Amino acid sequence: MKQYLFLALAIIFEVAWAILLKYTEHFTRLWPTVATVVTYLAALYFLSLTVRTMPVAIAYAVWAGSGMVLITLLGVVVLRQHLDLAAIIGLMLIVAGVLVLHLGSKTAIH
Repeated sequence: MKQYLFLALAIIFEVAWAILLKYTEHFTRLWPTVATVVTYLAALYFLSLTVRTMPVAIAYAVWAGSGMVLITLLGVVVLRQHLDLAAIIGLMLIVAGVLVLHLGSKTAIH
């Protein structure tokens, strides 16, 4: 069960660095840049802990897919970005893919 906690933390830190990246202003602002680098490294660290007990293909797919969806949702809410119909459909397909991998795959944990 630890692998799910590690994966959740990896996703949270991935979302954090991606959102923080916007505030670095092309890495010209020191503290947002430092926070971005620290959260990126934390995301990779927790992902590395996840792949100790979960196949890398499954862990990475769930990490990347979940991160994309959460980052997009935060982009809409926090950064006031807008989604068109194609983006919404694409996100729904990503969620479906993550659910199929996570819930339906017998290789999710070995």
